[in-house]
Amino acid sequence: MKQLQAYFEFTTLKTSWRQEILGGFTTFISMAYILFVNPSVLGAAKMNPGAVFTASALASAFACFVMGIVAKYPIASAPALGINAFFAYSVCVGMGVSWQTALAGVFVASIIFLLITIFKLREAIINAIPADLKFAISAGIGMFIAFIGLHQGGLVAASKSTVVTLGSFSTPSTWITIIGLIVTAALMVLRVPGAIFIGMVIATIFGMVTGLIAVPTHWVSAAPSLAPTFGVALHHVTEINTLQLWVVVLTFLLVTFFLILPVP
Repeated sequence: MKQLQAYFEFTTLKTSWRQEILGGFTTFISMAYILFVNPSVLGAAKMNPGAVFTASALASAFACFVMGIVAKYPIASAPALGINAFFAYSVCVGMGVSWQTALAGVFVASIIFLLITIFKLREAIINAIPADLKFAISAGIGMFIAFIGLHQGGLVAASKSTVVTLGSFSTPSTWITIIGLIVTAALMVLRVPGAIFIGMVIATIFGMVTGLIAVPTHWVSAAPSLAPTFGVALHHVTEINTLQLWVVVLTFLLVTFFLILPVP
């Protein structure tokens, strides 16, 4: 234990095991929602939700281990909303690109992203962007994510006359969204740690009590298999052979480039 304390510089940082465990648990419950949201979003692209769930969990765990053990930064890493919504709704549903080909596009974009990061090109571009534009980009991505959430929750619907209109409150499932939003907003105002996660739990309980959500038959089960999605991107890289798909790759790169944008 003393070796671990020395490695993580407990004395220098004036921390303790209790503080670190509490911080880790609070961070986990604040970001665990992605384990449920990611399969739902990518499921719209016809990806296997179970495989997406397992992949999200493994990728998050690996990234957090590397960030904590190697980099020793108190930053948790996991899939973020934004790029997955663009992948599912804009590329796969909107453009009609299969999720296998789109996944190959993500892989190619990630290789390019890695290269421009290693050669510090991204850093140079980010430093050249005015602060106001950084705020605008972050706000725009946030509004896009919020709009997708409101649409899936039934609070926003399509309209031929006004393009977008208010959803129907007579739809029972919409009230799950309303309850979740009210509880989450109240907890965030009160600065309760894990407000988003707690709001999701309460909304889920409300749905099960009202019969809108099926009650699980088991408390614990084996993790879903990765087989439906594992290695698919590598097998479809050769399909990135048209101008349209290279535009998709470039768009993935730009969305990822600006998704986590530092602002002053």
